[in-house]
Amino acid sequence: MSESHDRSVAGRKLGHLRAISADPDVERRASGFDRIALTHRALPELDFDAIDTSMTFLGKPLAFPLLISSMTGGAGDEIERINRNLAEAAEETGVAMAVGSQRVMFTNPEARKSFELRQYAPSVPLIANIGAVQLNYGVTQEQCAEAVDVLGADGLYLHLNPLQEAVQPEGDRNFAGLAEKIAELASHMKVPVLLKEVGAGLSKEDIEKGLAAGIRHFDMAGRGGTSWSRIEYHRRQEDHDDLGLIFQDWGLTTVECLMDSRETLSQFADQTTVIASGGIRNGIDMAKSMILGADLCGVAAPFLAAAQDSSASVVQTIKKFQSEFQTAMFLLGCGDFSSLKGNISLIR
Repeated sequence: MSESHDRSVAGRKLGHLRAISADPDVERRASGFDRIALTHRALPELDFDAIDTSMTFLGKPLAFPLLISSMTGGAGDEIERINRNLAEAAEETGVAMAVGSQRVMFTNPEARKSFELRQYAPSVPLIANIGAVQLNYGVTQEQCAEAVDVLGADGLYLHLNPLQEAVQPEGDRNFAGLAEKIAELASHMKVPVLLKEVGAGLSKEDIEKGLAAGIRHFDMAGRGGTSWSRIEYHRRQEDHDDLGLIFQDWGLTTVECLMDSRETLSQFADQTTVIASGGIRNGIDMAKSMILGADLCGVAAPFLAAAQDSSASVVQTIKKFQSEFQTAMFLLGCGDFSSLKGNISLIR
C-alpha cells in the first residue's frame, strides 16, 4: 500500500472520500427495490400540486421525508466545505441532516469546525453521530453530550458497523456488552438516541435488542448501496488481504430489514421512527420504503459529488428526489404521507 495512507482517524475520512470517487463498484446497485412492483393509478383523483409531502421528524417539520445521511467530518477545508454545503442545502429545502462520526473531534480539535453546522441550518433536524463500539473504547457519556452540543443536534446516532470494523486495518472489534451500554447512554442523553447500521442492515433481533434498551428510533441502512467493506479494502495494509472484497455484499438489504422487522415494530407503531437508508437512489425507492413502513428515507452517496461542488448543486439534487417522490405519490393515488406509509395494498 502507498506510504501516503494516513492511519489517523482524520486521514481515514479523506481516504474514504478518495475511495468512493475512484472506484465506481463501491456502489453495489443491489438494494432490492427494483423487485417491488407498484400499482399504477390511471385515475388518481388528485391534483398533483395539492399533494402534501410534509411530515415531522424529531419535533421539527420536513418538506418531505428525506434525511441527508451521514457522510463525513474532520479537519481540513474539503471536509468543512462538504458539510457546510450539505447543511445549507438542508435548510433551504427543509430536509434533515446527519453528520459523519464525530469521534475525530476528540483526537483532533480542528475537526470540530466541520461539525459546527447549526448556524447554516437553524431550523431543520440535525443528528450527531458516534460509533456505538466506541463506548467500549473509552468514549464517555460526556463526550457524546459534547458531540450533540457542538452540532446543536436534535438526536444522536449510535452507528453500528461490525462489518466495517472487522475488515478495517485498525478496526475496533470488541462489540461485547454494547446493548447494556447503549441503554445506559440513552437514559442519560437530553436528545433521542437513534441506532443506525452503515450498510449491512438491522435485523429483527437487532431491533428487539434496541427496543429492550429503550431505543425508539432505528435507521436500517441495508446493503445494496455504498459498500463500506469494499471502501476499507482500498485501505488494506497487505496486497493479499481481500477480506473487504469477500464481504462487500454481506448483510440484509433495506427491503429485507423493513419486511423482517415489520411485525416487531408494529407493536410500537406510535412510539418508533423508522429510517430507511442503504441503496435508495430515487423518489420511487423512497415511496417503496414508505409503503414498507418507513417514516423517512436517508440518502448519502447521490449527494456527495454535489456537496463537493456547492450548496446549490445539493439543493438541485434534493429537489430532484422531491419531484420524483411526489410524482410517485401522484401515480399511486396517495395525496398525503399517511395514505402512503404502510399501505402494502399498493404493492403488486
